[in-house]
Amino acid sequence: MTDRVVLIGTKGGPAVRPGGALPTASLLQLGGRRIVVDCGLGVTAGIARAGVSLLDVDLVFVTHLHSDHVLELGPLLHTAWTTGRTRPITVYGPPGTDACWAAFLNSMAFDNRIRVEDEGRVPLAELVDLRIYEEGEVMVGDLKVTALRVHHPPVNDCFALRFDQDHSVTFSADTGYFPPLADFARHSNLLVHEAMLPEAVEALVARTNGGDALRRHLHASHTTAQDAARIAQAAGVGHLALHHLIPADDPAYGPDNWVAAVRPHWTGPLTIGRDGLEIELERVKYAAADKLDRKRE
Repeated sequence: MTDRVVLIGTKGGPAVRPGGALPTASLLQLGGRRIVVDCGLGVTAGIARAGVSLLDVDLVFVTHLHSDHVLELGPLLHTAWTTGRTRPITVYGPPGTDACWAAFLNSMAFDNRIRVEDEGRVPLAELVDLRIYEEGEVMVGDLKVTALRVHHPPVNDCFALRFDQDHSVTFSADTGYFPPLADFARHSNLLVHEAMLPEAVEALVARTNGGDALRRHLHASHTTAQDAARIAQAAGVGHLALHHLIPADDPAYGPDNWVAAVRPHWTGPLTIGRDGLEIELERVKYAAADKLDRKRE
C-alpha cells in the first residue's frame, strides 16, 4: 500500500454550494494503516472514492469540534457498520467528542436496535473504541502521533497533529498564525496547513450573510496563506500543502492567487488543495531529504 495523503474535503467552513468544495477531511495512509483526519460532510463517500473500503479504516482523528470537522463522524462510523464492519475502530477526539458520539447513538437508537435485532449485527456502540486526547503524545509505537494545542479562538481544544513512521506528516488543524507550530512540524516530509486569502474575506462575509463577528473570527482564528508559507519555511518541511481553504468556492480566486500569496515566503514544493487530490509521501520524503542536504552544505 502506497503511503499517501488524500485531501478529501478542502473547504474551510461548513457551507456547501453547487460545484464547490466540501468541508475538511483527509485520508492518511501510512505504514499500512488507513487514518482519517477530520470528518466534514462528504468524508464517507470521499474515502470510498479514494479506493479505500470502510472495512479497512484503522484510525479516526478529530482535531476539534467545529461542525466542518466532526459533523460526519457518526455517519462515517454508522456507514462502516452497515457496510459490514465487525472489527472495532479506534477514534481519537478532543474533550467533548464523547458527548458528540453519545448524542449520535441516541439519535439513531431506533435504527441501531432494529439492525441488531433484525439483522444480527453487533451493537454499533461496541464497534467504536473512543479515546479522548490532550496535548502531547497521543500514540507511541511504530506509529507515533503527537498533538499540539493551536490558537483557534474561541475553541480551546483544537490540536495540530503530527504522524511519524516511515514518513512525517503534520496537519495544522484550524489555527491563527501560531509560530510554535514551526517547531512542532520541524522537518516533516509534508505539512498540511490551513490557509486564508485576506483579500477575499469581505466577499465571503457578504456571501454567508455574516457581519462583524464573522469577520473578526476569520481574522483572529485562521492563518493567511502568507503566514502558512512562513511556518513551512521556518519548519524546514519538505512539502507544503494548503488545506481548509478560505475561500475554496469563490470563482474570483483560483490557484494563481494562492501561489502568488505563498511564493514570496516559500519557494519549496507546493500543493494547493482540491477535493480528491492525492500526494504520494515517497516523493515528498525525497524532497525533504534534498532540502536537509542543501542546509548541511
